[in-house]
Amino acid sequence: MREDLAKDSKRLDQLIELARRLGVTDAAIISAESISIEDDLANLCRDSRCENYGMSAGCPPHVAGPSGFRELLKHFKQALVFKIDVPTDILFSDERSELFKLLHEIVASIEQSAVEAGFANSKGYAGGSCKMIFCRNQPDCRVVEERGECRNPRSARPSMSGFGINVSKLMEAAGWKLSVAEREGDKDKAKIGTLCGLVLVG
Repeated sequence: MREDLAKDSKRLDQLIELARRLGVTDAAIISAESISIEDDLANLCRDSRCENYGMSAGCPPHVAGPSGFRELLKHFKQALVFKIDVPTDILFSDERSELFKLLHEIVASIEQSAVEAGFANSKGYAGGSCKMIFCRNQPDCRVVEERGECRNPRSARPSMSGFGINVSKLMEAAGWKLSVAEREGDKDKAKIGTLCGLVLVG
């Protein structure tokens, strides 16, 4: 039993090191129980009339939502969470799409490495619509409109928003503070924005 725990701990440490090598600001292992799921947050995707609502397989209403995620969490004990701190002027520049693409790619890489390390059921979640990030120039999401295969299965991951994952509390569980970027140059506002990724490990 102790040997198994030690082996798991070593593999989790290796995943954290991988995340850092991939360029994240920080990474940590948290308890799956500490992930806060809120229906109201998921409903914002619909109620705020997000332009990406219904556009891809990784966004509502094409995902399992809060109820589905709560059921999924029952099968996991731990998760890897990471953050990428980004200067506001870059986050709101033409580089924004590339940043979110990087976020998805890092999540996908960690998920795949977790699977290869023996955590066969690992699943990753990122931020932002995969349609706008990877298929902006495509007329539609192939999965949604054609019931076909995703054009970017190795990189695109579901958005945390659609599951009601509270990113602020996710960061708190890891011991970090979420920096919310502001467009305006208010001196009291954060000059750094935080992107966050999550991989359920199990």
